[in-house]
Amino acid sequence: MTIISPSLLSCDFSRLAEQMKEFNESGAEWLHYDVMDGHFAPNLTFGTDILKGIRKMTDAVLDVHLMVTDPTYYADLFVKAGAQFVTFHTEAIDVEKGLALVRLLHEKGVKAGVTLCPATPVEALLPYLPEVDMVLVMSVVPGFGGQSFMADQLEKVRYYDQYRKEHDLHYLIQIDGGINEETGKLSKEAGCDVFVAGSHVFKNPKGMKHGVESLR
Repeated sequence: MTIISPSLLSCDFSRLAEQMKEFNESGAEWLHYDVMDGHFAPNLTFGTDILKGIRKMTDAVLDVHLMVTDPTYYADLFVKAGAQFVTFHTEAIDVEKGLALVRLLHEKGVKAGVTLCPATPVEALLPYLPEVDMVLVMSVVPGFGGQSFMADQLEKVRYYDQYRKEHDLHYLIQIDGGINEETGKLSKEAGCDVFVAGSHVFKNPKGMKHGVESLR
């Protein structure tokens, strides 16, 4: 499985309608939507009203990544705004509340993902693996687009890929940060299914369709 999820963080918002039209014609299945509150991650990004507007502009799966200090509160707001996948950080919530959030998302008919920062040990996600639909491995430090790929994070991908095989689990493995043709290929070989690419798609000099196709 190969799913491409271009990151709206790299969009030129002075050309939003034009870029969304190009995105819709690119062949990408998902659209990655980064939510940062200025506390958990050192940046402020998009709220629910923008997601509602984006929902009207595309039929792609809206893949919302919450980098916030209160994921339970914000998850409900973004589900109401149209999110179909909601991923939250294990560092922002204790395991008991995190598992409750996964179950709540499922009750609402939304897929649940869990993620971790590069410095967080791989074992931090183990309690979630039997219940989540996706594991997101961050290959950059959360905060800003355009960072360089951290190749050491591929060890986490390999770990989660082996774990799902050994335990007959079916979660997707997503990678986010510095993804291009070269790093995408390395990530695929390590076991990734979903590829978040910002600059490589939205700022590709040959166009978004080329950026998406080059990741296939």
